[in-house]
Amino acid sequence: MSALQAFADESFKEDDDGGFYVLAAAVLPVERHSELREVMFGIRAERTGKLHWNVLTDGQKRAVVKQVADFGELHLVAVGTPVPARRQERGRSLCMQRLVTELHALGVGLLVAEGRTVQLDARDVRTVQQCRFSLPRGAVFRIRHVRGADEPLLWISDIVAGAVRARRQGIPDYADQLAECAIEFQVDTRA
Repeated sequence: MSALQAFADESFKEDDDGGFYVLAAAVLPVERHSELREVMFGIRAERTGKLHWNVLTDGQKRAVVKQVADFGELHLVAVGTPVPARRQERGRSLCMQRLVTELHALGVGLLVAEGRTVQLDARDVRTVQQCRFSLPRGAVFRIRHVRGADEPLLWISDIVAGAVRARRQGIPDYADQLAECAIEFQVDTRA
């Protein structure tokens, strides 16, 4: 099994005049999983369920982004545009394809994504299966879905995706803190 695994979450805005889909993957060494889970549980503090970008105050967002940047781990972010109304799943699929290719190139063999519905999780699995045709012969790459509340490592990618979304909406401060550890890929979703 690879010493690197990725944990992915998304943020998006459907809009006929400027929608986008952000799919972020935190690339984390297996030997740091326990340590990083503890930190994320500590950040969550009294909250129940998962830590979620959309419910944090500005001050909390600044603090969690700094913490994620201080981890010093790599984050890959696929940003798909345009994403018109009711087309988010197409944006997700194309962003997922790009992430799978980039993650495989880094030696990642497992992508853990936040579970949504049975049907949407199955769609992700099909997307990853299709991506295998573009990977080198014999390449191993899997996707597994888990509940967001059950896997604090997913909260890291939620924070990264939220910061990138904020930048696209005119608030660059959060994403600027991640400049040293996040690589963005633009994905044309018109294809």
